Amino acid sequence: MRIEQIEFRMKETEERIPAKTFEDLVVWQKAHIFVLAVYKLTNDFPKSETYGLSAQFRRAATSIPANISEGFKKKGTNDKVRFMNIAQGSLEECKYYLVLTKDLNYADTTGLREQLDEVGKILQAYMSAIKNSNS
Repeated sequence: MRIEQIEFRMKETEERIPAKTFEDLVVWQKAHIFVLAVYKLTNDFPKSETYGLSAQFRRAATSIPANISEGFKKKGTNDKVRFMNIAQGSLEECKYYLVLTKDLNYADTTGLREQLDEVGKILQAYMSAIKNSNS
C-alpha cells in the first residue's frame, strides 16, 4: 500500500468509526507512515551503517506499529496498555536515532521528528482511552 492510499484512508475514517482491525487505528496508520519514511531515509545512509544505525533504526520504527497491532487484539486492558507502552518505548528509541542521524550529518530529521511527536501524542491519547474505557 502506498502512502497516498494510507493518507486517503485516514481521511475517510476521521468520523470516529469503531476500529474493526488495527489498520483502522489512526495511530497505527501514522506509525506505519513513519516506518515507511524511516526506510526511505536509511536507504541513503552510508553503506557502513547497513548493520548498525540503519538496522537498529528500522527495527525500532517497525516495533511501534507492530506492538500497536498486537495490542489491538488483546482482550484485557492491562495487556492492551502493556503493548502500547512497549510501542512508546520504541518511539523514544527512535527519537534518539533521529538525534544521532542529525548529529552524524546523515540527514535533516526535523520532519520525521514532527511525525514521531504526532504519533506519540496520539498513542498517549489512545492509551488513556483504553484505560478509561474500563473505569
